[in-house]
Amino acid sequence: MYIVHHLNESRSQRVIWLLEELGVPYEVKRYERNAQTRLAPPELKAVHPLGKSPVVEKDGVILAESGAIVEFLAESEGGGKLAVAAGDKDRAAYIYWLHFAEGSAMLPLLLKLYVGMLGEAGAPLMQMRIDPEIDNHLSFANQALGDKDWFVANRFTAADIEMSFVLDAAKMRGGLDRYPNLLRARAAQQARPAYKRAVEKGGEYKMGG
Repeated sequence: MYIVHHLNESRSQRVIWLLEELGVPYEVKRYERNAQTRLAPPELKAVHPLGKSPVVEKDGVILAESGAIVEFLAESEGGGKLAVAAGDKDRAAYIYWLHFAEGSAMLPLLLKLYVGMLGEAGAPLMQMRIDPEIDNHLSFANQALGDKDWFVANRFTAADIEMSFVLDAAKMRGGLDRYPNLLRARAAQQARPAYKRAVEKGGEYKMGG
C-alpha cells in the first residue's frame, strides 16, 4: 500500500486526488506547516533529505517530486487510464502539460509569494517581471484550453491533476478571474467525485476555495 506523506496546503493534495481517481489503496500520514514560517516540519526530513512534500512510499521505495510522482502513478497504476501511452498522437501534448505546470507556470507564482513578503521593496520587480510572467503563462494556458475542460484533447488525464495546483495557486494569488477558460477547468476539476474525496481525506484545503 502507498503511504502519502502529506503536508497541508501543498502539492501533495493532487497526489491524493490522483490515487482516488485511480482507485489505488493508500494511507495518508499528515504533517502540518509551522504557523509562523509556513515551512514543513523537520519530521519530513526523516522521510526524504529535502524535507518537502509530497513524498510517496511503498515497500521501502521513496518517490519525491510531485511531477515525478504523478507521472509514475499515472503510468503504473489503474491500467494507465490517466496517462497517454507512447505512440498515441496526444502523447506529446500530455507530456507537455504534465511538465509545464512545474517547469514554467509555478515559478512566477512562487516568486509572487516570496517577493510579496518584501512589501514596497519588491514592488518594482513585481510590476516589471513577475506579474507580466504570470499573465504570460496563464494567458497561454487559457488560450490553449479554449472551450475545453481538459488540457489534452479534452480527455481527463493526470496532466489536469498536475495543472490543478497551478490554478489553485493562481486563484489564491489573485487574478484567475481574468482567465475564464481556466476558471471553467478548475470548476470541472473540483466537481469530480474523486477530487471531493481527496479533500476529505487530505484535510482542509484553503487553496481549493
